[in-house]
Amino acid sequence: MPISKPGLDAASIRILDLLQQNAEMSVSELAEATGLSASPCWRRVNDLKENGVIKGSVALVDAQALGLAVNVFVQVSLKQQDRESLDVFNAAIRTKPEIVECYLMTGEADYMLRVVVEDLMKFQALVVDFLTLIPGVANIRSSFALSQIKYTTALPTGHLKGRS
Repeated sequence: MPISKPGLDAASIRILDLLQQNAEMSVSELAEATGLSASPCWRRVNDLKENGVIKGSVALVDAQALGLAVNVFVQVSLKQQDRESLDVFNAAIRTKPEIVECYLMTGEADYMLRVVVEDLMKFQALVVDFLTLIPGVANIRSSFALSQIKYTTALPTGHLKGRS
């Protein structure tokens, strides 16, 4: 996927910043906060969606409130890093809702996963009954998060300011 820098003006960047904090803001609230009238603000939001800058809106759910108390970062190394091995691993990982993030990495491990489960027994089952059975997996290392210091889904926009 090519990396491109969207041509966003100050008002569109402000809309992004506001929606990343509260996606439930109405168009009239956004318009007031950005100094635009409702119709141009609505058009900008639609343009951001159509251009793929805004990919969707979701509800952020508290893991603790759902009893998901164990947050684990898992490093996985494969026996080989060929296309077939990567594709097999990627397809398997996509089937597990407990694996909430997965990244192909450089460095010691091939993948970094973030797993959220109820307890250690659920994590053990995921490792023993799933991860170890994926063809090509050579090594699995886990680190348990003791405390969440910072969590945000909001992406920084400061680098975009002053470009318009």
